[in-house]
Amino acid sequence: MKDGTTSTDPSKILHGGGLYPLGGDEICGGYKGYGMGSLVEIFCGILAGAHWGPNIRKWMSAKEDADLGQCFIAVDPEAFAPGFSDRMQDFMDTMRNLPPVDPEKKVLVPGDKERVHQKVVEQCGGIPYHPNQITNAELLAKTYNVAPMKVIKVYQ
Repeated sequence: MKDGTTSTDPSKILHGGGLYPLGGDEICGGYKGYGMGSLVEIFCGILAGAHWGPNIRKWMSAKEDADLGQCFIAVDPEAFAPGFSDRMQDFMDTMRNLPPVDPEKKVLVPGDKERVHQKVVEQCGGIPYHPNQITNAELLAKTYNVAPMKVIKVYQ
């Protein structure tokens, strides 16, 4: 909203300072959600040879396999325009420097939280697991007669 607070009232969002739906409002042809949803169905369902749309089973049904598809696409950004890395860095820096809704928190971009966590993991010398996770992993190893994972360090 205008003052940066959250709301679930669409009339306050669309007529008071919130982001418009993807593609803009309906009168300006804001149907990009429909097109993007269709692309997901085409790539992950039809192209992948999996179920799509109305053919996907109900969530809690166990009568048939879910048969949910996935699609992974590799793109070389330099094939579109030169200087992608620098332009992307400029974009990320611009996003991070936006004024935050909560002055006590920084604006983050995808990957920021993961980079912070990666530093913690590196400082710990590995992935810190909760003791219950280690206990359960050891029980599974015994149950299936496989070597248990190696615990490098125990934190108290």
